[in-house]
Amino acid sequence: MSLPLLPVTPARPNPARRTVLARRIRLLVAATIGYNLIEAVVAISAGAAADSTALIGFGLDSIIEVSSAAAVAWQFAGHDPEAREKTALRIIAISFFALAAYISVESARALLGGSEAAHSTIGLMLAALSLAFMPGLSYAQRRAGRELGSRTAVADSKQTLLCTYLSAVLLVGLGLNSVLGWNWADPIAALVIAAVALKEGRDAWRGETCCAPAPTDEASACTDRCCTPANQTT
Repeated sequence: MSLPLLPVTPARPNPARRTVLARRIRLLVAATIGYNLIEAVVAISAGAAADSTALIGFGLDSIIEVSSAAAVAWQFAGHDPEAREKTALRIIAISFFALAAYISVESARALLGGSEAAHSTIGLMLAALSLAFMPGLSYAQRRAGRELGSRTAVADSKQTLLCTYLSAVLLVGLGLNSVLGWNWADPIAALVIAAVALKEGRDAWRGETCCAPAPTDEASACTDRCCTPANQTT
């Protein structure tokens, strides 16, 4: 006679492991803040020189990235990071909403006859560098956040990943503008990114990020839809 199978809940990391993960997240957040500050200065300066709305918008996105990462840094600077989680999530969500609103407005202006951007070699190089760097940073933060069971770390990793999408949009937009003169390509793609940002902001506001501690087997790690409600203890 076989016994019924019981669901196995992955064990939470022990205190020593949680300390290691929290330290790792702080370092990843510091790297995110540092890179995005440099990215913002370069993108906004190059965008102003080339009269490129896409580049300026990309630089402002970097500033929003800094605010999101700073929210996570603030959470993990306290003695009880879980107590600050809901507030940090709300800050991240608002930054997503602000990003979506800005991209939507600027894309609409570009489609309705905004000024044409000039070629920007610096902008193309910056977009390519971000496209290569951001996915690894997002993955590392997301993995640590999952294992620790931190909604904010996972939500911030999603915003870093969104920056990757924006880098691709910027690279394609600047490239098509420079080579073919297609001024409409970038704002159309940016509107898709705005929709993604709006969805991620909604999920972060509701706490719908993958926050369950991950098993030791990476292949069986949780998916994006497996998190507990925001008002439950992780």
